[in-house]
Amino acid sequence: MLLIPAIDLKDGKCVRLRQGRMEDDTVFSGNPAEMAARWVSEGGRRLHLVDLNGAFAGEPVNGDAISAICAAHPDTPIQVGGGIREEQTIEAYLRIGVDFCIIGTQAVKEPEFVARACKAFPGHVIVGLDAKDGMVAINGWAEITDHPVVDLARRFENDGVSAIVYTDIGRDGMMQGVNVDAMVALAEAIDIPVIASGGITNLDDVRALCEAPTQNIMGAITGRAIYEGTLDLAEGQRLADELR
Repeated sequence: MLLIPAIDLKDGKCVRLRQGRMEDDTVFSGNPAEMAARWVSEGGRRLHLVDLNGAFAGEPVNGDAISAICAAHPDTPIQVGGGIREEQTIEAYLRIGVDFCIIGTQAVKEPEFVARACKAFPGHVIVGLDAKDGMVAINGWAEITDHPVVDLARRFENDGVSAIVYTDIGRDGMMQGVNVDAMVALAEAIDIPVIASGGITNLDDVRALCEAPTQNIMGAITGRAIYEGTLDLAEGQRLADELR
């Protein structure tokens, strides 16, 4: 299982939000490229980049920072989310070295977009599903829909997405531990890989995910924990390698 460092971009800086609230942010670095280099040097084998401004604008905003990170780490798989609403955006990201584009809100609002993207860019599309109590949330988590996570995940699996990033919004940025039961429930319901997100705080969370009764959780995104030091990335990855 991979531990995937998160680099959330807001106004060109590396930040972390609490429960997705743009007004509740903590700035960890004014140089995202340096932060990316740090995580790669500490053993990160994949990077998770989020254009927070883009997510709210509906189009990429922090493209320069993303491009710089891709150029500096051509051998590290990079996944990007935030503001991906058009096929042209995916094409542009892949051109600069992004490996996987994560479609979030647009996947729920226009599921056909996911199907088109998978046909146009096979192997490069991931869907991000954010949920509270098993129901999908959209629009920066401001709106809880009546769509169960499992139902949408199965649909997108049939469309050909490479993985599902599943975020428990009740845990994200709160340092309260990962919701293992929710991750396992989704992982057991589909055949494509699940990437867990939200609440990963320390080695106990890494161990819990690795020891879960499924092999379908292929990665776990970690943000605030590695920035604040409650989880050492290198140590966490070593533990994951030992257990899985």
